[in-house]
Amino acid sequence: MENFKMIAKTFFGFEEILAKELQLLGAQDVQQGVRMVSFVGDKGFMYKANLALRTALKILKPIHSFRAHNEHTLYKGIQAIDWSDYLNANQSFVVDVTLHSEYFNHSQFVALKTKDAVVDQFRDRYGKRPNIDKDFPDLRINLHIFNDQCSIALDSSGGPLNQRGYRTATNIAPVNEVLAAGMLLLSGWDGQGDFLDPMCGSGTILAEAAMIACNIPPNLNRKEFAFEKWNDWDNDLFDKIVDSLMSRVREFHYTIKGYDKAPSAVIKAKDNIKNANLDDYVTIVQENFFKTEKETRGPLHMVFNPPYGERLDIDLERFYREIGDTLKQSYPGTNAWFITANIEALKFVGLKPSRKIKLFNGKLETRFVKYEMYEGSKKAKFQN
Repeated sequence: MENFKMIAKTFFGFEEILAKELQLLGAQDVQQGVRMVSFVGDKGFMYKANLALRTALKILKPIHSFRAHNEHTLYKGIQAIDWSDYLNANQSFVVDVTLHSEYFNHSQFVALKTKDAVVDQFRDRYGKRPNIDKDFPDLRINLHIFNDQCSIALDSSGGPLNQRGYRTATNIAPVNEVLAAGMLLLSGWDGQGDFLDPMCGSGTILAEAAMIACNIPPNLNRKEFAFEKWNDWDNDLFDKIVDSLMSRVREFHYTIKGYDKAPSAVIKAKDNIKNANLDDYVTIVQENFFKTEKETRGPLHMVFNPPYGERLDIDLERFYREIGDTLKQSYPGTNAWFITANIEALKFVGLKPSRKIKLFNGKLETRFVKYEMYEGSKKAKFQN
């Protein structure tokens, strides 16, 4: 099977961990960009990347690039591709456009021009044309224009890869699955200890933590990938890739626990964990974190997504102070990480973070912060 270049899209701040994931999977020529990492592999590796990457949002297969500075040169560039290699007249397609250009400023117009170029080629050659289907197309064409540089790629994933397939119930402010997995990997979580999410909401961080701990491919529960509708779809190869990934699943000998004080959140989280077939590894309990203390011996790894005050009405100053107090008084020997879009509120925690990483949760700029709680006091630790 021949190798080709691919692009994995991701969130800002995850480029380095995505590159590392790709290297560990066996990708060649891995190169980081902004919100993306390019790499080289064959068709089987494309299937594997979609199934196994935790921090990728999409896997694109570039097929053509050209320069265009008006609608005429755009149309010609699209027509230069032989679309019958990827599509037949009875199938459907859709065009997704990303623009950063002084020449083009309306993505819907660009999508329309691209669609016209594809459709006209079929009509001229075969007298019939493929249809547009925005919801379930046979082919997703991705057009990226940066100034006058146009890149055409096929979207091998379809719906974004954060749609893992296990999450049916969500809370008021759920964290995206790829964001959850990325935070866990950034925090150094590897399954070699006990884990707690003290404000677990609908359970996304818990599910991703369990899949990392057991080395379970994150997209195993997905209903479908776009490449399953491609002309060169190879079902046997796909099954082989799934089997090889499943053979690397490992046992987990510690605890993964979630708390939430809202009974509705606990029910939703339990449902989602069950859907992901992870209920053997994850325990969820209705608890107010501020009234709990550390239950396990040895180091504890904590990652959570507290309310930001964006969609939930809370007294932020008091709330963040209680986070700090609870960690200080009740959680010795804990590495606690959390994400917040309320950067001002961090000063109320009353502890000095040992790491601060800039990330985005949707359009919200956030900080992912780490607090190290020592066994006994820090001073005593350094005097001994």
